[in-house]
Amino acid sequence: MSTVVEIEEAIKRLREPQLGELRQWFDEYVADLWDAQIEADAKAGKLDFLLTEAEQAER
Repeated sequence: MSTVVEIEEAIKRLREPQLGELRQWFDEYVADLWDAQIEADAKAGKLDFLLTEAEQAER
């Protein structure tokens, strides 16, 4: 059995409040991943086009 299937089966066995705790943890985890990706993209210059677009729109 794959890890994903095992996780799915474990989640199906959860009841409140554990399901709510998992949901909150997962939402925070995904938000942290998103923040890290945005930060990495910004440092790599991948978002520089947004600054350029904003400057052009301001003119």
